[in-house]
Amino acid sequence: MLTEQKRWFYVALPVFFFWFFGQIDKLSISIIQTDPQFLQDLGLTGPNKNALVGLLTLIFTIAYSVSNIFWGVIIDKLGARKTAIIGLSVWTVTMVAGGMAQSYEMFMLSRIILGLGEGMMIPVSAKFISNWFNSREIGRAQASWIIGNYLGPAIGALILTYLITTYSWHVSFYVLASFTLFISLPLFVFLARNTPEEHPGVSQKELAHIRLAETTARTSEEKKSFLTNYRYWIVFFGNLMSYFIFFGISIWLPTYLVEAKHFSREAMAGITSLSWIFALCFVILGGFLADKKKRPGLLASIWFILCVLFLTSAYFATNPLIAGVSLGIAMGTQGGMFHLVNLFVVKYSTKETAGKAAGIMGFTNILGGFSSYIMGWMRDMSGGDFTPTIMLLIVTAALGFIAYATTLKKESEEIRSFHA
Repeated sequence: MLTEQKRWFYVALPVFFFWFFGQIDKLSISIIQTDPQFLQDLGLTGPNKNALVGLLTLIFTIAYSVSNIFWGVIIDKLGARKTAIIGLSVWTVTMVAGGMAQSYEMFMLSRIILGLGEGMMIPVSAKFISNWFNSREIGRAQASWIIGNYLGPAIGALILTYLITTYSWHVSFYVLASFTLFISLPLFVFLARNTPEEHPGVSQKELAHIRLAETTARTSEEKKSFLTNYRYWIVFFGNLMSYFIFFGISIWLPTYLVEAKHFSREAMAGITSLSWIFALCFVILGGFLADKKKRPGLLASIWFILCVLFLTSAYFATNPLIAGVSLGIAMGTQGGMFHLVNLFVVKYSTKETAGKAAGIMGFTNILGGFSSYIMGWMRDMSGGDFTPTIMLLIVTAALGFIAYATTLKKESEEIRSFHA
């Protein structure tokens, strides 16, 4: 039986660590920006320091989002494996450069290049999943690597807090670079191949399973024309809202816990880690329900409703622990959204267009960077108060729910047609 499941080892494992360490690299700034020494070393001590901190994420996500588009084209030409190796090499170097930065400008440059390098993560993953798994197991395959997306920061928050308090913020960057260099990169070099047909370790029986004919209700014409499919663009808008919420909370939650709720650094790391565990739970639950019920649009609507409820709970909560955990769960719902969006990308594209579809969808990351900057600017304008930013996130979540609610009728009709 194990000899027929090698795709989970050859592809799912490298992609898991790809996201496990990549997300720590990407979101390490949320923990590092709570370090007074980091703020002092980069000159982030003035009245506009929160906006400048938010600008670091904004500039990263602009580079990340723009590069998603050209990486999507490159992947369809070079293949996912070579593209992953190139991107991993780039961000290993830039993490070292970030640790060596002695000014705000130098550090910002390292984040821009890191964004350009990491921009291939979504298209690469979508391409591998599209090539290596049949339509019946897409949900589980997606969940296997998206688990790394959230388990990485959950463990990374604890690792980074330890490295910063025991050594320095510089050391934390060097350690993260070594993880990529000695774990992620070799996995793609020695294990992965672009397609199962190219891999000598894949049996003909497993290959036949991978290439099972699709049994979903969509037509090949619908899949090929994802750019003209209005539901693809509804997902695009919903993902804009989701990234605004997700980045806004994930980047500012540690600062919120330390400065607004006066948690210790250790307690902050614990709650931040827990918020990523919440996201992981929504990913696992979403992967199971998406494969079982075939209603990703309905699940997306429910996740946004829950997000509104927990953000509202954080807004009114007087107990610091309840407020912090509520924000963590709200962030978790959007972790589940990220998984569903990748299911939509595969649903509306073919193996030939999966890279482009994922690359265009990945451009929505850009609004996450704006949320980080806008929230920082709003904090500066309100004397450090987080209340206006939470109100903004509630409105954003409501817009996301409205967008996905418009897809429910069509989705329901497809399910009934499939079972007719």
